[in-house]
Amino acid sequence: MGGQLSHELHVMNGSEQAARYHRQVILPQVGTTGQERLRHAKVLIVGLGGLGSPVGLYLAAAGVGTLGLADMDNVDLSNLHRQILHHTGAIGEKKTTSASRALETLNGDCRLVLHEEGIQPRNATGIFAQYDLIVDGSDNFPTRYLVNDAACLTGKPVVYGSIFQFEGQVSVFDPGAGGPCYRCLFPAIPEPGSVPNCAEAGVLGALCGIIGSWQASEALKLILGIGDPLLGKIKVIDTLTGRERLVALKKDPACPLCGDHPTITGIDAAAYQGACETAHPAAGLDPEISVGDAAAALSACPAPLLLDVREDIERAICALPNSLHIPIGQLPQQWKSLPSDQRILVYCHHGMRSLHSVNFLRDRGLLLAQSIAGGIDAWSCHIDPSLARY
Repeated sequence: MGGQLSHELHVMNGSEQAARYHRQVILPQVGTTGQERLRHAKVLIVGLGGLGSPVGLYLAAAGVGTLGLADMDNVDLSNLHRQILHHTGAIGEKKTTSASRALETLNGDCRLVLHEEGIQPRNATGIFAQYDLIVDGSDNFPTRYLVNDAACLTGKPVVYGSIFQFEGQVSVFDPGAGGPCYRCLFPAIPEPGSVPNCAEAGVLGALCGIIGSWQASEALKLILGIGDPLLGKIKVIDTLTGRERLVALKKDPACPLCGDHPTITGIDAAAYQGACETAHPAAGLDPEISVGDAAAALSACPAPLLLDVREDIERAICALPNSLHIPIGQLPQQWKSLPSDQRILVYCHHGMRSLHSVNFLRDRGLLLAQSIAGGIDAWSCHIDPSLARY
C-alpha cells in the first residue's frame, strides 16, 4: 500500500508537487484524486483584508488551481496588525498587487486572477460566473449583501465569515443545495451607521486568522466533497471567553432572494449604495473629492460645511479645524439639522464611513454632500503633516 501511494505521489505533476502536497495527499479523504480536484478548482476571494489574507494563503498552499482576488483598496498602515498577506513595504500599493506577490511566492503553480475594481453591482454576476465557489471576506454590509445576492443568482455557494471585536462567525450559504442564504437571516441591508464596523469598534487581529482559517477549511471541504460543511449552520467563536457554539439556520420561505416568491431577481445597483461604487451623481458633483480639492474649496468664500463623522475617541486624537461633529451612528437622527442648499464636505479616518454618509445624505436630498477621499489620514499626508496619524 505504501509503495503504491508513493508511486501515485510522484506521478502527480512531478516530484516537487508530490513533496509539496504530501502531507494532505496521504489523508484518505484527499488522496491524489482530491488533489486533482483542488488543482482544477476556481475560487474567488472577495476582500483581501483580515479574512481574505489567511483564506488566500491556505488555499494557495493547498494547491487550489485558480484564485480570483477581488479588492479595490490600497494597503494602509492600519491594516497590518491583522492583514497578514501584506507588509510594511506594500503600503500604498493595490491590495491585489500585494496579495498576488505574496501568494505567487508561496506557490507559483497557483493561477491568480486580479479583479482590481473589486465586486460591484455592475460586474458581480459576470465575475462570479467564472468561479466554482465564492469566499466572502468583505467588511461592509452593502458588499456582503451584493456577494450573497450575486452568488445566489449565479448558483454559487458562499463561504461566509464576519468579525467584530473578539467574536467571529462562519457559515456556508448555498440555497441551491437546500440551505439558507444570508438574507434568510437578515432580509434587508442595515441603515448606514446603525451597526458599527471594525474601523469604529475595533477587532483583535488574531481573530481574523481564526475565522479566515475556518473559511479556508470550509472551502476545501466543499471542493473535495468531504466532511460536514457548515450548510444550514453558523459557527460562532468568542475569543475573549474561549466559547464556541453552533447555531442551526433554516431557509426562510419568505426570503426576498431565495424564498418561494422571490422579489430580488437581478442586481439593482441602487440597492447596494456604498457597496464599492463611487459613482452616485448628484447635482453635477462627484460623491468623492480629493484632499487637495477639498482644501482649496475650504479656503474659498463661501466655504463648504465640514462634517466629521468619526467617533469621539478618534476626534480626541486629531480633527480638522472648524468641523461639525456628528458620529456616523447618530447621522440617521441628526441629518435633518444639516443644510440642503450648502455644499457639505464629509470626512472620516480613511474615507469609507464618509462615503457611506454621503450616499445616505444624498438619498435624503442633500445633493451637495461630498466625501473627502482618504479621510483625515490622507489630509495628514498631503495637506497638514502636523496632524497626528492613528
